[in-house]
Amino acid sequence: MADSDAELLARLRVAAELADPPPPDLADRAIAAIAMADISHEYAVLTLIENVETPVRSGERGDGETTTLQFSDGSASILLHVSHSERDRRRVDGWVDAGAIVVQLTQGERTWTATPDDQGRFVFDDVAPGLTRVRLVVGGDQKDLLTPHFEV
Repeated sequence: MADSDAELLARLRVAAELADPPPPDLADRAIAAIAMADISHEYAVLTLIENVETPVRSGERGDGETTTLQFSDGSASILLHVSHSERDRRRVDGWVDAGAIVVQLTQGERTWTATPDDQGRFVFDDVAPGLTRVRLVVGGDQKDLLTPHFEV
């Protein structure tokens, strides 16, 4: 009488475990390797520093709400200060500490581009509210920093 596929596979599994058992820590090592595989460049760490309401003085733009965000992957950091401006738009002021060539802010299909000055400062004006990502393009052998999505 022929064995079913499930029975054959079960017997094969037992034979393989007896002849060549996996190392006891294989599952833990595999999970750690997958978790660490280029994670520093795939996901930047998002730290919400503050979200404060600031009163607006006469003649100033916006409703005064500001948010400060910091992203880092261990080799590069970017600080963003998001403030409300006229017509429900946003202004994004930023600073980078790496040798950035270009900073790109992306919302869906639209991308804004800025070049940091000598102190690493850049600005994006007239940004629509919504989900946003920032890419820090760096030179040399250093990889770009791509932030996770965040709301402006």
